Amino acid sequence: MMTVGLSGVCCKWTSTDDIKALRLITAIKTPYLPDGRFDLEAYDDLINMQIVQGVEGVIVGGTTGEGQLMSWDEHIMLIGHTVNCFGGSIKVIGNTGSNSTREAIHATEQGFAVGMHAALHINPYYGKTSLEGLISHFDCVLSMGPAIIYNVPTRTGQDIPPRVIHALAESPNLAGVKECVGNDRVKQYTDNGIAVWSGNDDQCHDARWNYGAMGVISVTSNLIPGLMRELMFGGKYPSLNSKLMPLMEWLFHEPNPIGLNTALAQLGVARPVFRLPYVPLPRAKRVEFVNIVKEIGREYFVGDKEVEVLDDNDFTLIGRY
Repeated sequence: MMTVGLSGVCCKWTSTDDIKALRLITAIKTPYLPDGRFDLEAYDDLINMQIVQGVEGVIVGGTTGEGQLMSWDEHIMLIGHTVNCFGGSIKVIGNTGSNSTREAIHATEQGFAVGMHAALHINPYYGKTSLEGLISHFDCVLSMGPAIIYNVPTRTGQDIPPRVIHALAESPNLAGVKECVGNDRVKQYTDNGIAVWSGNDDQCHDARWNYGAMGVISVTSNLIPGLMRELMFGGKYPSLNSKLMPLMEWLFHEPNPIGLNTALAQLGVARPVFRLPYVPLPRAKRVEFVNIVKEIGREYFVGDKEVEVLDDNDFTLIGRY
């Protein structure tokens, strides 16, 4: 479907099938300046590294990108910036979900207005609703364009059961599910023709090659996009999967994105600036990361600086920004 935008430029809408075709999607990190504002130069460099290494899509402002610490103005600006700079080279999926249906509708309208290719939607957390409420909530946003539903009960406190997803699958705009419950759940969906991306890096190899997943929405690919691409495109590769497992375990030792933020700072790819309540991993874990990088090979990681063990006073923690 073609349309002419306000600028007179002819635009092609992204189809749900275009999203379903993606195998490697990075939940991209948002770097910060010392005053807590977005470091767009570092962000752009990180996105470029993803593109060069074969990543096909990015989640902007997800949990990894700390959308929960952004104002909606910041959030939509970052989605628009990503589309404007990189939308021709990579699919931009904006996290416009909310536990408020009204906010989810408004953010999703704005996200598509600035050009995002698809939306990522979480189920309402904290103020949880019924299963019928979940269906009504998602129906309100699915009408706007391609969307991935994100199921992560450890964060939301509520599982999205298969009967909800099967009901939503009647919408032509449901691209699929980012599933964190495990590979048995993945198989429940893939056996019924519903597209699924693993939301667990440590399970994604088996999800892709043994359980029918389309691919992965990955945190680890921020660091080693090329190797994660091999896991998703190269056929069964258990030896590589095993080699990467210590890195994945290290990344999730504390809640994401604490490990990733620490790692990118140690690699010199992002400034060591944290928006609270996130704080860096302790020094012993930072030393461990240096050893993991050496074991896998520095050349496989993003950036071109030597990996460092940063001191505690190298980090800036910001509560107001």
